[in-house]
Amino acid sequence: MATPPQASPGAPNTDKKSPMTPAPPTISPGAPRFTPPNLQQDQIASPSIKNPIMLSPENGVKTGSPVPHLSTPPGPPVFTSPVRPAAVPFRTSPVTPQPVAFSSGSSLPTSSPPHFPNGSAELQQQLPGATEESMPAGESPCVLFSAHKLLKHKKLANVPSLGFGVLVSPGRETSTGPQVIHRDPHRCHNCGAYSNLYSNILIGSGQWQCVICRNLNGSEGEYIASSKEELRNFPELSSPLVDFIQTGNKRPSFVPVTDSRTSAPVVLVIDECLDEAHLQHLQSSLHAFVDSVPPTTRIGIILYGSTVSVYDFTEESIASADVIPGGTSPTQETLKGLIYGTGIYLSPMHASKEVAHLIFSSLRPYKLNVPEVSRDRCLGTAVEVAVAIIQGPSVDMSRGVVKRPGGNSRIIVCAGGPNTYGPGSVPHSYTHPNYPHREKTAIKWMERLGREAHQHNIVVDILCAGTCPVRVPVLQPLANASGGVLVLHDDFGEAFGVNLQRASARAASSHGLLEIRCSDDILVTQVVGPGEEANIDTHETFKNDMAVSIQMLSVEETQCFSISMQNKHYIKSDYVFFQFAIQYSNVYQADIARVITIRLPTVDSVSAYLQSVQDEVAAVIIAKRTLLQAKSYSDAIDMQTTIDERIKDIASKFGSQVPKSKLYRFPKEISLLPELLFHLRRGPLLGSIVGHEDERSVLRNLFLNASFDLSLRMIAPRCLMHREGGTFEELPAYDLAMQSDTAVVLDHGTDVFIWLGAELAADEGRSAAALAACRTLAEELTELRFPAPRILAFKEGSSQARYFVSRLIPANKDPPYEQEARFPQLRTLTIEQRTKLKSSFIHFDDPSFCEWIRGLKAVPPEPI
Repeated sequence: MATPPQASPGAPNTDKKSPMTPAPPTISPGAPRFTPPNLQQDQIASPSIKNPIMLSPENGVKTGSPVPHLSTPPGPPVFTSPVRPAAVPFRTSPVTPQPVAFSSGSSLPTSSPPHFPNGSAELQQQLPGATEESMPAGESPCVLFSAHKLLKHKKLANVPSLGFGVLVSPGRETSTGPQVIHRDPHRCHNCGAYSNLYSNILIGSGQWQCVICRNLNGSEGEYIASSKEELRNFPELSSPLVDFIQTGNKRPSFVPVTDSRTSAPVVLVIDECLDEAHLQHLQSSLHAFVDSVPPTTRIGIILYGSTVSVYDFTEESIASADVIPGGTSPTQETLKGLIYGTGIYLSPMHASKEVAHLIFSSLRPYKLNVPEVSRDRCLGTAVEVAVAIIQGPSVDMSRGVVKRPGGNSRIIVCAGGPNTYGPGSVPHSYTHPNYPHREKTAIKWMERLGREAHQHNIVVDILCAGTCPVRVPVLQPLANASGGVLVLHDDFGEAFGVNLQRASARAASSHGLLEIRCSDDILVTQVVGPGEEANIDTHETFKNDMAVSIQMLSVEETQCFSISMQNKHYIKSDYVFFQFAIQYSNVYQADIARVITIRLPTVDSVSAYLQSVQDEVAAVIIAKRTLLQAKSYSDAIDMQTTIDERIKDIASKFGSQVPKSKLYRFPKEISLLPELLFHLRRGPLLGSIVGHEDERSVLRNLFLNASFDLSLRMIAPRCLMHREGGTFEELPAYDLAMQSDTAVVLDHGTDVFIWLGAELAADEGRSAAALAACRTLAEELTELRFPAPRILAFKEGSSQARYFVSRLIPANKDPPYEQEARFPQLRTLTIEQRTKLKSSFIHFDDPSFCEWIRGLKAVPPEPI
């Protein structure tokens, strides 16, 4: 039986409507899933400060090294949690990726095309490349390949244990900004590819040759030039990454917004069934959120329990709300009464700040004697109402003109428990006899609601907190289908408050379409990321367009697509071309087409290919392919075995056999890869570190859509040891870093741990200084990350220290020579310090990295 509805705090019950049958949602049929490439819909996270390793095109070797010391920035902000605090200075600045330098390449040798549809056999010699000198290496900040060279031989190139692929971040901003072109692009009439810096140009006629299909196209005389140098004035012929601002007459009333974007609304949907302790933290976070929101941002506030309270901003000094029954979907009459009534439910922050503070101060804890998990929460109905309010006529009118919001609108759900009442709900207890069927029905309903929100360019983020299980399998489809993210928090305190602010500040562009075109030698086999196969009528098609097209659920800096590829046959040409085109409407209401064109050389030498492999990128692509199949805990255990088999296969296919032995030497060119996969195998994504399956499920969804930087950190933690003078030394993530007189920061993507050695902790002065420096560093490392990680600090030997120890590779049982080879910092310790360190370890059965890889009949690779 349902409990009596709670009156909305601080809101007179103005409900004049009775419960009616739910209105059918207006949702178009879902797009079919990929047949050739497998695409997984999942969602989000954000870059850390890691710089990707770049390639020098002259010799194909990896360059760059980690910065050994990090300076200590000023002290971190302090989060307080009174019921009505002052603004908390959360760090919510937009993501700024690290600069990536383009290195110059040699002259442009042309591939050997098998066929010229519009040309002659001699055309290749007549067409000079647009820019034959000073070309960038085969890389862009938005595109990271697992290797900078391709093997020509199909059999070796397609060895599935290593594979070949690329990470594409469509919304990532570049440090210098792309070349912007205010005109329509030139596209191949045959396959739809864009002209680019590798296109061969007939400067006399202005014709250009497509690098994908070799078709000869006209440029309407635009590319007619007196010399090759003159062609460099065209950005698309001189840069691998360009942004075209569409200037067609599709939107004759379009006026670009240059100085400030038209802010899309943010609607908070808040659980009102919280106990007092949780409510106080939530109020603190909400007050800080209000003080952080830009004054032009339109905000809406909705509370839900057994009813839905929609707050009205008409009165400047009174918190009032319209109350809607939560047991069924709102009827069309109910929604029309809200949308066309006199109430104002979306208001600019500068006009509604005080009212918002009043609303949050008026919230009261749940009073009925009902367990948290059994309280009536009509989350589904509340989100339906929020979607309708955002869809309705804009209340932000200026001189009779309704402004079109830039980018996606956003609904942020603040949930403390499961959806147990109304549409999309599940029974309070797992033991309910009809629970499996009700859960299956609820999942389908939530996914349909998420798709409806996406159709209206609305992203739904769900921020959960507290100890009450929220039924992740039911809520996750709502976030995924809309292009949003679901995040779990321990409480409604600091991490929740940071994520609330960063979620609302994320710039999400809309109407995203990703097109992938490759040379005919390459086949796209799998796509993992926040999107779905694009319908044929959603994008422009060409006569022989073989592009893989993906409809993106949203376009954000924190997203990434993992694309796996294979050779179709032996590659005869010297180069292979890849082109990625991203079309979207940005937050400034401009229609953008971002085009990234990459050229990679092909080689016969296996050693040259392995030397060009980017271990970290390859590990992330392998991990995303692996996690895609780890849908349950038993699947995760199976995937651990898959990783073992992968290592054995790479060693046998690409390594060399040890004389008079059955062991294989793991290839020295990719020596970092097995250690990264060992971290993946035993970490929270596949291992048993995370206690509840819901937590692992949320981490998996975040990881499958996360940027390269965050994905890498979620696989392998970054270990930084505090040094005297306030600097930090980066060390391998081994348990040998647990030296009693030091403090260590371990960044594992969604969690950051600060470990204080017992000897250091005994000295209060040094301990306080080291802890402050570590906290500041943790804030600095994660200030741009979404979701914001929780930051935990503890002392050596405490119960919480197990979180830290379990994420480090156990190397304390290895022989001293192996310890020193893989952890050189040990050589700086005295004999007494090393003896003390050795005696501090507790024996566990977990194998070290070297023990694990030897157990797979492989010789551990030499450390770099």
